[in-house]
Amino acid sequence: MDRRSKDLRKIIVDILADQRRGHLGPAMSSIDILRVLYDHFLKYDNKDPDWADRDRFILSKGHGCLSLYSILADKNFFPKEELMSFCSFDSKFGGHPEKFKIPGIEASTGALGHGLPIAVGMALAAKIRKQSHRVVVLTGDGELNEGSTWEAALSASKHKLSNLIVLVDYNKFQSYGPNREILDLEPLLDKWKSFGFDASEFDGHDIQQMKKSLNGTSSNNKPKAFIAHTIKGKGFEFAENNIEWHHKSKITDDEIEKMYLAIK
Repeated sequence: MDRRSKDLRKIIVDILADQRRGHLGPAMSSIDILRVLYDHFLKYDNKDPDWADRDRFILSKGHGCLSLYSILADKNFFPKEELMSFCSFDSKFGGHPEKFKIPGIEASTGALGHGLPIAVGMALAAKIRKQSHRVVVLTGDGELNEGSTWEAALSASKHKLSNLIVLVDYNKFQSYGPNREILDLEPLLDKWKSFGFDASEFDGHDIQQMKKSLNGTSSNNKPKAFIAHTIKGKGFEFAENNIEWHHKSKITDDEIEKMYLAIK
């Protein structure tokens, strides 16, 4: 990891050090993807989060919200200090992101499988209105078990939503075990292609590879899908591919110290 990826992870660790709970695993598998999106791809205005010409980003895997909160704070949508209230009784920063409470959040998510249907509706509306913005959605691989995802994918293909981009955080785990044991998704790339998407894959922690792939998207009339191969808990050896860190509560001083050492 370079300094930028470590600094973004530090924001998340600061939150965990204060509140001692959260979904570390999915946040760390997705943070590098969000870094590339917000540093190099998406159009947005932190002073005017509802700017009409902005690109829309939906974090469908809402339980991974610590990654989105950290990048939005880094981009000055709100002060970083506000994040220290995460999951407090009166905080606007809950365990899943909520629209109308947090600047930069396009949809309330966490009912897994709903992000892509919402994104398809947004992309179709933009096409009808002849608007030029893009709609980008990041799904988890576990939520691809949901039928609503594939219904939305069929609709996106039917309507030739070339303004829609789907990224899959493919860390190979869901909340209580490996995908291959619960409901195997392979061959995942071929599935997206069979649903009419212009689909490809990359390393979801390789910044340059992601930049090249996203900014090289073709201009055909198909929706796009990128399978991002990631590591759950990336950056913290004791948490990587460790299902106990999907969500962790009562995080200890020793565990927090190990996190800080890992991103020093």
